[in-house]
Amino acid sequence: MAEPFTYGRKGISGRFEDAERELLRGLFRDVVALLEPDEQPEEDPLAALVGITPNAAEPEDPALKRLLPNVSKDDGEASLEFRRLTERSLRESKAGALRAAAMGLESKDVLLDATAAAHWATALTDVRLVLAERLGIRSEEDAERVHEITDWSDVGDDDVDAYLALVYNFVTWLQTTLIDAMMAAYRAEGGHGQADRA
Repeated sequence: MAEPFTYGRKGISGRFEDAERELLRGLFRDVVALLEPDEQPEEDPLAALVGITPNAAEPEDPALKRLLPNVSKDDGEASLEFRRLTERSLRESKAGALRAAAMGLESKDVLLDATAAAHWATALTDVRLVLAERLGIRSEEDAERVHEITDWSDVGDDDVDAYLALVYNFVTWLQTTLIDAMMAAYRAEGGHGQADRA
C-alpha cells in the first residue's frame, strides 16, 4: 500500500507499490491525452510561435472544461478572447506537470524537490478535477457520497462508478498528504520559499 508523502531531511518523499505506480501513470497519461489540442493543419505559424489559439472554443467535454474553465461566467466574449490568448500555454503547462509527475514514478520510492512537488500538486489536482466531473461531484453531499466508498473488495468488475470513486479517494488522500508535506517543508525553511531566498 502507498505510503503518505512526508517531509524529511532529504525533501518530500513517498512510496508506491507497482500497481499504484501503474495506476497513477495511467491517470496522468489519460489527462495529458484529454489536454492534447485538436489538430489544426493550417495553423498560422506566427500564432503558434506566440502561443495564440485563433480558433479557440469552449470545450464540449465537461471534464476538459473543468481543466480549462471560462475566465468569466457572465461575459462569453471576454472568456473567448482570454481563452484564445492563454489556452495553448495552459494546456502545455498542465501537460508538462503531468508528464513530469509520471517520470517521477520510475521507482517505488519517490523523492521530490520543490519543483517536482509543485508538478505533482498540479497533476493530482487536474486528475481530481477530471474524476470529480466523471463522478458528477457538484456539492458537498456528492463528495460525501463518493468518500463513503472505501472498500476495494466491494467493487464489482462492472461497477465503473465505484471504481472511479475509490480512485478519486486515493488521489484525494495522496494530494492531502503532499500538501501537508509541502507545508511542513515551508515551515521548516522558516516560511520562506525559493523566491524569497533569491
